[in-house]
Amino acid sequence: MTTKTALVTGASSGIGEATARKLQSLGYTVYGAARRADRLQGLSSVGIRPLAMDVTDEDSMAGGVATIIAETGRIDVLVNNAGYGSYGAIEDVPMEEARRQFEVNVFGAMRLAQLVLPHMRAQHSGTIVNISSMGGKIYTPLGGWYHGTKFALEALSDCLRLEVAPFGIDVVVIEPGGIATEWGGIAADGLERSSASGPYAAQAAAVAKSLRSESNTTRNSPPSVISDAISTAVGASRPKTRYAVGFGAKPLIAARRILGDRAFDTLIRRAVGMPRN
Repeated sequence: MTTKTALVTGASSGIGEATARKLQSLGYTVYGAARRADRLQGLSSVGIRPLAMDVTDEDSMAGGVATIIAETGRIDVLVNNAGYGSYGAIEDVPMEEARRQFEVNVFGAMRLAQLVLPHMRAQHSGTIVNISSMGGKIYTPLGGWYHGTKFALEALSDCLRLEVAPFGIDVVVIEPGGIATEWGGIAADGLERSSASGPYAAQAAAVAKSLRSESNTTRNSPPSVISDAISTAVGASRPKTRYAVGFGAKPLIAARRILGDRAFDTLIRRAVGMPRN
């Protein structure tokens, strides 16, 4: 049986690293991609193939996919995991940073989908896994640009799923909750750069504290819960369209579905310790 091939972006740490290792354990030939190839040494030491790739650079993405096809002749799984959280008041975040947030979290993922789809169609099989977030269904203060990317990724994934289904290709959305990674601390640092002073300073202080607290809590789920969900999805003959996994994901998504806007506003303000109006 032909060995299946997987490409995992953002593989240098956290969810991406755990996913690359999990897929390799299932017998896939795995390419772990990241902007800095030196951060992939731990993966290459166990046989995962390192791939320097910047998801904001066309040549980098096209060259990476071409390398995979040249070396293995196929691509069966794309895990679009590369991304970050740009926090700050919508008024404060420079448009250059807002565009970069969309370039990394949305356009990079969709361009990679475009690049792998001709090969998946030729095989009449394949799975594209887009790592969204519970933040693709809910919202938090000072996270507008980040949530905007995840809401967009959810919609694009739904449309793509319909488009490629006739070719035997699945599109799966993963919606992580709180995961024990560096994400929250990095987002808090960016938030403080954007909004630590000025009219949103009080909100920024509360949200940054919440992000760091959530990043350090023992309640957060390990990255393995996400890699396990991905392995379940790619191994299923008919995977679910969405997997909400990790601390808080299911209850918060359910609360957003059930509560009205004002009630959910109140819930989120209290959850992040926002100052009263």
